Amino acid sequence: MPALTISSDSFLLHDEPFRIISGAMHYFRIHPDQWADRLRKARLMGLNTVETYLPWNLHQPDPEGPLVLDGILDLPRYLELAKAEGLHVLLRPGPYICAEWDGGGLPSWLTTDPDIRLRTSDPRFTDAVDRYLDLLLPPLLPHMAASGGPVIAVQVENEYGAYGGDTAYLHHMERALRSRGVEELLFTCDQVNPEHLAAGSLPGVLATGTFGGRIDRSLATLRAHQSEGPLMCAEFWIGWFDHWGEPHHVRDAADAAADLDRLLAAGASVNIYMFHGGTNFGFTSGANHDHAYTPIVTSYDYDAPLTESGDPGPKYHAFREVIARYAQVPDELVPAPAPKLPPTTVVLDQRASLLPHVNLQDAPVRTDDPVTMETLGARSGYVLYRTTIPDEGEGLLHFTGGVGDRAQVFLDSAPVGVLEREHHEELLPVRVPRPGATLEVLVENMGGVNYGPRIGASKGLLGPVTFNGTALRGWDCHPLMLSDLRAVSFTAADGAAPTAGPAFHRGTFEVDAAADTFLSLPGWSKGQAWVNGFHLGRYWNRGPQRTLYVPAPVLRGGANELVLLELHGTTTGRADLTETPDLGLTKA
Repeated sequence: MPALTISSDSFLLHDEPFRIISGAMHYFRIHPDQWADRLRKARLMGLNTVETYLPWNLHQPDPEGPLVLDGILDLPRYLELAKAEGLHVLLRPGPYICAEWDGGGLPSWLTTDPDIRLRTSDPRFTDAVDRYLDLLLPPLLPHMAASGGPVIAVQVENEYGAYGGDTAYLHHMERALRSRGVEELLFTCDQVNPEHLAAGSLPGVLATGTFGGRIDRSLATLRAHQSEGPLMCAEFWIGWFDHWGEPHHVRDAADAAADLDRLLAAGASVNIYMFHGGTNFGFTSGANHDHAYTPIVTSYDYDAPLTESGDPGPKYHAFREVIARYAQVPDELVPAPAPKLPPTTVVLDQRASLLPHVNLQDAPVRTDDPVTMETLGARSGYVLYRTTIPDEGEGLLHFTGGVGDRAQVFLDSAPVGVLEREHHEELLPVRVPRPGATLEVLVENMGGVNYGPRIGASKGLLGPVTFNGTALRGWDCHPLMLSDLRAVSFTAADGAAPTAGPAFHRGTFEVDAAADTFLSLPGWSKGQAWVNGFHLGRYWNRGPQRTLYVPAPVLRGGANELVLLELHGTTTGRADLTETPDLGLTKA
């Protein structure tokens, strides 16, 4: 029997009235050694529940391979820790999650099928979802409340009313969960307008809303759609995410707390989105595409009550005070900010040029015309395309179809320009120095679109390339997923000298005791960063984000290693580890 049920106007937990006071916290955005700390801080703020999405694309990176449930993806362990902390869990398995996550969580091996109708009852999609659930649910069922675990409710799809209206697909998802042993309460969530709620809801499944303000109106719209049952805001937006090149978004703590008070005063349940945002480590950031493609930054701080580094912020204290008016809040002391590493300078005195390094990797894929990243089997990272131009002189390179998402163009290893998808760029005037000059195009996947009809849009070079109207044929295509940097052959370099061109840079630094820190890169342009092999994510002087979070568990006492892949050049060979983050100029 499910532990959580509903009455005409409220939740019942084991037949007793219960209000869900939850916060979103995605295990896959938090170093696993910090899960217990973040869950404890959730309880101390007054939450009785935490919520998390599940990223299909990370759990099943290969359609024929096993399910990945270790390290930062060890969801069973996360659920055990939540239970140990006395917290319930809302599980949101997708298959689509949005979440400003690469591809909205849909795996690239699925979205590359040009004929598939995503998030519909198309058997090509539902069969793939069913295979995933066949792998996913058996290890999760012991953690359901029916088996004594912390999971009290499971979401059916995610904000489906904003995407489609295939009710047969929603019924399929409901049956897929039930037939595989999920007994717990099922719910849907949609933005609170009548059209979205109608398209995204199912009879017999609790409908919940997503909104960040206009509390009374939003709850009234939800009640007009669903005349009975508890009212719940399944995503109470108390901050927002950032795109590269935009200001950093914040929301006043007092304003957010006042709206939380209105929600709880109305008797509604709530899931605060986000309680703790965490970080888009590695290549996991998503993107939006409305009028233009806009990639999302590495930080997912979200101006949440618990900062990206897990420290209580202004909203933490304000929300705790509000929650205490409606529920019992632990009388334990609110935790202080975690210690930070003392300011440290890292000299990067070893280098390896990227373009020659590519020649040492696996043999390239040889094609007549350039092919997309997905065709090459690359899920993320970069692709280096090489060919020759038979003619010399001035002319126009035309990248028909554009690039996905950012291309650096070189002639005989000299940079000649950059093309960006967000600016709809396809043309580049160049001067070819000699017949047979080598054309190299380094294309960066900046993140898969996570919302709307452009999910699954291809990456890499998206069509043939011409020079003065003549197609360039015979391409060597080198995928660079950068999952293992041990093959990079570094040589000594002047750690103070400026350098130009794509290159790996390496340096070491000493740490007495591991602690959180923030990587600051003044003088650097754009690239990726790793500490002790842990991929922190993307940096870019475009901002707003100016530092990358380095979790304490990534460091170790003694010698540590910093590696940067700098794509353009740097005026310095130094990097700084600082005590405070810099997420950029703010926009309220």
